[in-house]
Order: sequence, then structure tokens, then C-alpha cells
Amino acid sequence: MARLLFGLGVAVVIFTVYAVVDCALLDRLRIRGLKRGWWIVVILVVPVIGGLLWFFVGRGGSLNRPAGRSRTVAPDDDTEFLRRLGDDAVQADRIRRLEEELAELDGETDASAGGPGAGSKADPGKRPDNPDAPGEAGPSPRPNA
Repeated sequence: MARLLFGLGVAVVIFTVYAVVDCALLDRLRIRGLKRGWWIVVILVVPVIGGLLWFFVGRGGSLNRPAGRSRTVAPDDDTEFLRRLGDDAVQADRIRRLEEELAELDGETDASAGGPGAGSKADPGKRPDNPDAPGEAGPSPRPNA
């Protein structure tokens, strides 16, 4: 009998400590009924009943959300998320079309320029004054005399 009472006493202490810590660490927007300090007093003064009252009345659980707090919605049920998806798709399509137009304009500019960039690319290793001679482009360096 003494062991049973000792075991129940330990269980009551553990339950009370758990309820006090839970009350102390819980977001204040989820606490209902009394203020946090009063809930801790109730839990400590009336150990088992106070803890039970805390878990069933004072602690706002997932089913007992406070008024004004929004609930989590799955993405396929969230109209704002779905609207943004549509906007993103339209924007991606517009970007793709603009890139295609820029690529076409770049192709027209290169072909109409008729300069060294048009047609084939110039060999960077050839000098412009003598295309057959290898070396750097531009004048050759003069030796110091």
C-alpha cells in the first residue's frame, strides 16, 4: 500500500511539474480563461484538478483555436496560393516570349551589321592587318633601343 501511495505521489508531482512547464512555455495567444500567472497558481494549489483544468480548459489545443487566428489550409484549397500559381505561369510565359523576341532581334542585328561579326567569327589569333600571320591583334611591340 505504501508503494502504491508513493508511486501515485510521484505521478502527481510529475504531472504537476509537466503542467506548470507547459503553461509557462505555451504561446500566450493560445492560453484561454485566465492569465498565465493565475493558471500556474491554480495548477500548484490544486495539483491534479488544476492540471486537468489547465489541459482541458486553459490550454488552447488544435481544435480550440483562439478567435482571429488563421488556420492552416492545404495548398490546393488555398485560393490565394492558386491565384499566385496562375500569375507565375503567366509571368513565366511572358518571360519566355520576351527572350524569344530578344533572340530574334539579336539574330537580325548580327546579320544586318555586315561587319566582322557577321557570318563567320574572326579568328582571335590572327592579326587584323595581316589575316594570314599568327599573333596578337594590333601593332607589334617595339623593342627598347
